[in-house]
Amino acid sequence: MAAYFVTSTGTDIGKTFVTAALIRYLRESNQPVAALKPVVSGYDSSVVDTSDPAVLLDALGRPVTADEVNQIAPWRFRAPLSPDLAAAREGRHIDFDELVKFSRAAIDGAKGPLFIEGLGGIMVPLDGQRTVLDWMSALDIPLLLVVGGYLGTISHTLTALDVIAQRKLSIAAIVVSESERDTVELADTVASITRFAGSVGVVGLPRLPAGIKHHPAVAKIASLL
Repeated sequence: MAAYFVTSTGTDIGKTFVTAALIRYLRESNQPVAALKPVVSGYDSSVVDTSDPAVLLDALGRPVTADEVNQIAPWRFRAPLSPDLAAAREGRHIDFDELVKFSRAAIDGAKGPLFIEGLGGIMVPLDGQRTVLDWMSALDIPLLLVVGGYLGTISHTLTALDVIAQRKLSIAAIVVSESERDTVELADTVASITRFAGSVGVVGLPRLPAGIKHHPAVAKIASLL
């Protein structure tokens, strides 16, 4: 294992859920795993314990403090908008070069598997010119593509795969993250995406109870990394 960028076809699909599940699984194997969520929008410091950085810190076994949050998520914005718009509301902006530098420093210093979690989908704007896709391209590390199980996800997933292929980025695995609202059987969605995914492994991950470490799907995802 090395460093992986966790990305998705949209927001609220399950990137943090999948990343936290993998962290717990790897920690159970005594691997020195690390994770970052460098950019966060919709961050409310008054309810930090339910934020994505807090979920990752909890999975890592680290305390949820202001300093710890700042270490893994230095670019935080309150408005639940794309980061370019959320930053503008606060009179701020994301320095793309600094974001890439921060990410690369973590990659270079990692002593085990490192997960860098993006936000929203692959084309979410970071500033007036760059998107999450540009961030991923600058790092050029394997991707963990998390997609939903909802009706329409197959088209969204295949669109993402085409865009990723145009940038010549590699995908370590595709995870279909089930939600309680899905109207399509998880196995059917996995089978459909698999037919178009070439050699990339596709794993269906059911909606699991919080904190679970030993589900076979999590082990299967880890085996593809």
